[in-house]
Amino acid sequence: MKRNQLSNFTNVIDDDDSTDSQPLSLPSTNNVEVTSIGSQDGIATNLINPTRPERGTGQKGHLRSIEEIDEKYREVFKYPYFNIVQSRIIDDALYSDKSLVICAPTGSGKTLLFEMAIVQLLMELEEKKINQDFKIIYMAPVKSLCTERLTEWYPKFTKLGLLCIEVTGDTDVDFPQLKPYRIIITTPEKWDMLTRRWKDHTNLVEVIKLFLIDEVHILNDEVRGPVLEAVVSRMKTIESSAKAAHRIGKLQRQYQNIVDTVDSPAPKIRFIAVSATVSNPEDVATWLGTPEQPAVFYKFGDECRPVKLNLVVEGYPCAEGSSIFKFDIILNYKLWPIIQRYHNGKPTLIFCNTRKSVALTAETLSREITVGFTNDQRARLAALASTIKTKKIQSLILCGVGCHHAGLLYEERINIENAFRNKDLPILITTTTLAMGVNLPAHLVIIKNTQQYMNGAYQEYSISTILQMVGRAGRPQYDTEATAVIMTRMADKARYQSLVGGSEPLQSYLHKRLAENLNSEASLGTVTDVAQCVEWVNSTFLSVRAARDPRRYLGLPQNASKELITKKIEELCIKAMNGLATSGLITMDEASCIQSTYAGRLMSVYYIDVETMKTIMKIEGTESLEKLLWLVCESHELADMHLRVDERRSLNALNRNTTAATIRFPMKGKINSRQMKLNCIIQAVLGCLPIPDPSLNQEAFKIMRIADRVCKCLIAYVTSGKVIAENINCFSSVLNAVILAKCISAHIWDNSPYLSKQLKGIGPMFSSLLASAGKTTFMLLEESHPRDLERIMNKSAPAGNELRKQISLLPKYRLTIVPIDQKSVRIELAILNQVYLMENMEHLTAGPNHKFYLIVGDSENNLLYYSVFK
Repeated sequence: MKRNQLSNFTNVIDDDDSTDSQPLSLPSTNNVEVTSIGSQDGIATNLINPTRPERGTGQKGHLRSIEEIDEKYREVFKYPYFNIVQSRIIDDALYSDKSLVICAPTGSGKTLLFEMAIVQLLMELEEKKINQDFKIIYMAPVKSLCTERLTEWYPKFTKLGLLCIEVTGDTDVDFPQLKPYRIIITTPEKWDMLTRRWKDHTNLVEVIKLFLIDEVHILNDEVRGPVLEAVVSRMKTIESSAKAAHRIGKLQRQYQNIVDTVDSPAPKIRFIAVSATVSNPEDVATWLGTPEQPAVFYKFGDECRPVKLNLVVEGYPCAEGSSIFKFDIILNYKLWPIIQRYHNGKPTLIFCNTRKSVALTAETLSREITVGFTNDQRARLAALASTIKTKKIQSLILCGVGCHHAGLLYEERINIENAFRNKDLPILITTTTLAMGVNLPAHLVIIKNTQQYMNGAYQEYSISTILQMVGRAGRPQYDTEATAVIMTRMADKARYQSLVGGSEPLQSYLHKRLAENLNSEASLGTVTDVAQCVEWVNSTFLSVRAARDPRRYLGLPQNASKELITKKIEELCIKAMNGLATSGLITMDEASCIQSTYAGRLMSVYYIDVETMKTIMKIEGTESLEKLLWLVCESHELADMHLRVDERRSLNALNRNTTAATIRFPMKGKINSRQMKLNCIIQAVLGCLPIPDPSLNQEAFKIMRIADRVCKCLIAYVTSGKVIAENINCFSSVLNAVILAKCISAHIWDNSPYLSKQLKGIGPMFSSLLASAGKTTFMLLEESHPRDLERIMNKSAPAGNELRKQISLLPKYRLTIVPIDQKSVRIELAILNQVYLMENMEHLTAGPNHKFYLIVGDSENNLLYYSVFK
């Protein structure tokens, strides 16, 4: 540390600045980078508000005070003073509407910068007396982070009249339902899915004023990075569209001599992106900014960490070509000495590369751990263990070792996280997903092995992933210093020793998913020819990085001219469009004008991968229910589901078992592939079979949700007029696609005796009791006496009456077939209780959007009639 830095630090402490601010160790005035891209000055322009307190009001040394914020918004902030990082950024965050990119160490209060931007927007709208609707989007890469943000923001902003909603993979919501909400908390994938139909909901998307991107380094992920990139570029397209509509509207009013009583500003989206591990924030700023208003970036170094970090790298011998799995097991026996050396009686967080590694590491540590617990600590550990279903994890917790991974139930993960936060659990072993998810710092962080299994091979963690894990070391409220230990192969030791303060530049991977994203834009109509395609690519992060590093992205010399880069990007676009045209997803004429086909639009609307869509388009028309189920299991959307060794026993028992119920379509041999695992789980859910493995149970929810989406696309494709006209010999595939989709949506087979499970208040246990009593159809249930139903379920009155009431609100059909001659019949379908259903529209058991299908075919597989009714 330089003497002048130490002097500044001492002055800050002497002035007692840090007592009421968020803890941070050093002022960043000497080392922070702040730049406005394309602008000479990075100084924010004050949005003058006569009612707002003076800028700098209450400032204490380097630290700015919440006193310079309007009084009614001060409750948003926990501390009376902002920390050094926040104080350095406040002029741009609170006194301008410029887009910002902030790279600062973990724990430096980056989330509060989002809150500053929200407050700035509220004060600006109030100052300009704008009463129009507005929306704020917060985007994080994982659901756990979204849930944490909702929990924190809901009480804060509801007081200010801003309703918050979490919209993630678990949420079945469409745009119109978002109208009452001002703050929408979501993930890139969910927002991508929703905004693929934004032109149908322009009144909702064009009022977005603020777009907050947490953990922007997700751009470095080859799978998820392109999604974030496409989403942000789409938001820029929406902004341009809104600006154009605003200009046209203004010109029309001028032409008609209509005087605007209120001068409404042109629509604008402000982007705020934050991360702890970005070495090139200037590139992100170039991407997010506009020529009219460039974005500003800030980059703070490790001197701004709230807790001093000691990084230790331990190297261990690992022969070339030897098993990484064996090396991982060897490291298990090196852990306890490291924990003893560095933990200082404080919490320890250990990162492992797989769930299996988490389990093996925990078992090894539980046998070696020598920590003594007081009676009170043992009681708290016992209370925690009682909330866990898996006996092995229960026994580990009693030893003071916790496990955390996606295989645990949500409630179990929350209980374990809280116990670790409260220091009841001294050691927590987890997978790398926790590094990006929940804010769970520890005094000691250990990264056990620096390689992970990805795409069928072991690969080194990315530098940003390592830095995310290292960033969990240090709890500002408890520690003044913390330790992170990286356990790696001896050959890689030097690489990780030089890691401190460094990080890899963010790259774009959009070029690897260009076809899918161009298809989405083509279906929206935002890209209709090569020129617009190139224009869209120029709005992406790919364009920024390609200009910076043309050799990596385009195979061009580093000093390639702008014209050459543009030409190469055009070639990339043409290649992607030719691929889409060959697959039948777009049509392209001689002038390279493109138009999305029906299949292309389905792919976009249902968020389907191009390879999955190609498979769906190969359907012949004779597919059985079992074959269509295999098609779903082979879909690319489920490619991240892996078959683990410890799951095989449970899956094989579900597939073939002489002593218990098994799946409807048993598979030959043992379960030995991802597709067989998926097939087994889907069939187990549909057959209402108990899945004994908790991690499989957790995965089943995600599998069924994705399968439901794939099936909806499947139905839409096979029942389209064009597909049926081209191949009328498709009765089997149409019928079985509808059956499969309905089964997966209802989580039950069409011939299941447990169909009562679909009714409100009837879960697996009650449906099983009713099925055992022979009540296997809705007709039998409705004809039963209410008291009999209550006796079967061991429930008190009026449970039986309520059950029968639900069944009475299901549609009842009468199908009549009358032969006319040898070649034709008359089919009449009537709803017997139509009047009763119309009188009770708000209470329909199947819901107001329930659909039924009338499908008629013959013995030669010809589809004679198809129709859908609501």
